[in-house]
Amino acid sequence: MPTQTASQRRKARESDYNVFMKDCPSRKLLDKIGSKWLTLVLITLSGQTLRYSEIRQEIAGISEKMLTQTLRNLERDGLALREVTASIPPRVDYQLTPLGESLVDPLLTLRSWAEHNMGAIENAQRRYDAAETNTP
Repeated sequence: MPTQTASQRRKARESDYNVFMKDCPSRKLLDKIGSKWLTLVLITLSGQTLRYSEIRQEIAGISEKMLTQTLRNLERDGLALREVTASIPPRVDYQLTPLGESLVDPLLTLRSWAEHNMGAIENAQRRYDAAETNTP
């Protein structure tokens, strides 16, 4: 068996990922990306460094628990960095990694699609619901 470079090994591993396969780890990643909180936090952090309280102010309705959990998940997955500055009280800043920034454009496209098409979706839901209530 010929020796492979690191790049060749990485490329071989990437071709092993297929979201249509039951045990593919990329399914878990898609599940995370589908989280509204992860999406909103990533978009909020895009291109800037923010403190926890600043992120929370930007995202209406997010609880402290969900924000903390989301930030920890982003950090664990290599999508965000947490920087603690020694002070009283300690200052904690968050920013996206290059990997996290690379996810922002697809999420912004999805956000735009959702905002642009929400009226059509609501109309379709009303038509469907009306037809369901009229079906014996």
